[in-house]
Amino acid sequence: MRVFRATYTDRKGRAKEARKWYIELRDHQGKVRRFPAFVDKQQSEVLGRQVERLVSCKVAGGPPTTELTRWLEGTPQTLRDRLVQIGLLDPERAFGGKLLSEQLEDFKQFLSDAGDTIEQIELSAGRVNRILEDCRFTVWADISANAVSRYLNDLRNREGLSKRTANHYLRSIKHFCLWMVKQRRASESPLAHLDCVSVEAGDIRHGRRALSVDEIRRLLETTARQPERFGMTGPERAVVYRLAVETGLRRNELRSLTRASFDFDNCIITVEAQHTKNGKEAVLPLRADTVAELKQFVAGKMPTVGVFNLPGKTAMMIRADLEAVGIAYVDEAGRFADFHSLRHTTGTLLASAGVHPKVAQTIMRHSDINLTMMRYTHTLTGQESKAVESLPDLSAPSSQSQRAVATGTDDKRVNVLASCLAQGDRQHTTGQDNIGQFFGGTKANDRIRTDNPRFTKPELYH
Repeated sequence: MRVFRATYTDRKGRAKEARKWYIELRDHQGKVRRFPAFVDKQQSEVLGRQVERLVSCKVAGGPPTTELTRWLEGTPQTLRDRLVQIGLLDPERAFGGKLLSEQLEDFKQFLSDAGDTIEQIELSAGRVNRILEDCRFTVWADISANAVSRYLNDLRNREGLSKRTANHYLRSIKHFCLWMVKQRRASESPLAHLDCVSVEAGDIRHGRRALSVDEIRRLLETTARQPERFGMTGPERAVVYRLAVETGLRRNELRSLTRASFDFDNCIITVEAQHTKNGKEAVLPLRADTVAELKQFVAGKMPTVGVFNLPGKTAMMIRADLEAVGIAYVDEAGRFADFHSLRHTTGTLLASAGVHPKVAQTIMRHSDINLTMMRYTHTLTGQESKAVESLPDLSAPSSQSQRAVATGTDDKRVNVLASCLAQGDRQHTTGQDNIGQFFGGTKANDRIRTDNPRFTKPELYH
């Protein structure tokens, strides 16, 4: 390797040295290569040694070491492009110097190819973009775990962001960083060691409640008579609400349904994998009476056209319908009855109907049964009272007492004891005998072996 300054001739014909140093070395093919370096000679020498190590890795047929990869991530994009051009660096590893905004566009394309819905992509990419912009991360080397952690903590304190939502932001940016590593655009994720914060039950900022059976019936009856709102007629909204409660389908899943999604002969509904949250096809049963109503509803619709024209703001839609019924959108406990609360209602009604938790988990399509039982199962009004009323009557006589009544020997020992306590009768031989037997004692010299002053000296207790 040689480090030198190039010379040139200025306009007046004078020989001058360039400000920057250059490095000269042989690449993996034995060709002499020259690279512009830095104004400082020592920095230029360091650059030359790093390029030589890269040549050694290429000759050995192996990828760059972790140390070299980290160094490459901090080098100018022009140098990486030159290394790719001469074959010293794989094109994938040259992406590390691209602007993060450009990387994010590639990430969105990756999510799309993986089958995520447009809404999921925009939500995840939007969270990543907000962190990148607010933290002023421009290139990969700018991303800092401390900066991300401080930023999310600041969002919780300044904007009242819940811990659960902050965790969603962290998972999105970590997913982006992991994608960079898997695509070989980066050596390792700077956020790999960051953990989500624990979420207490009371930290849910947008808690939801389940509607009671009577509330659902009132909602369906009234909505069916309401005028068109948000591009949907009253009967259309009523059908959507009913189907959401009986299947637990989410808004986007309902929006994806076509006439071909319904198998009325077998009373099932199918949601394709690309439209479900977990990326798996969902096949759910339908009630027979619901099938009859759906047949009339989808009659005349094209097989591939969406059955429900759900608006983007379903919360506003159901809020208007709830107000028409006279049901509070937010209850006294601050819990919301928005569109997603219909899914909470599904889980709650399954539990109240005595459905086995594992079956309910399958219908709700949860990977964790705790999510089904703890988050989506609520207590409906009056259920606690009914549960307490279902407990056995503890005032009823025991089986032993019932047998004593049947034989005519009920409560004799207890009655003798009560008589002695009330009268203090020390000479009541029968009482003493029975008292001794009551406490399991034996008689000696006409006295109970274990004396009790309440019986031997009752005058002290008057």
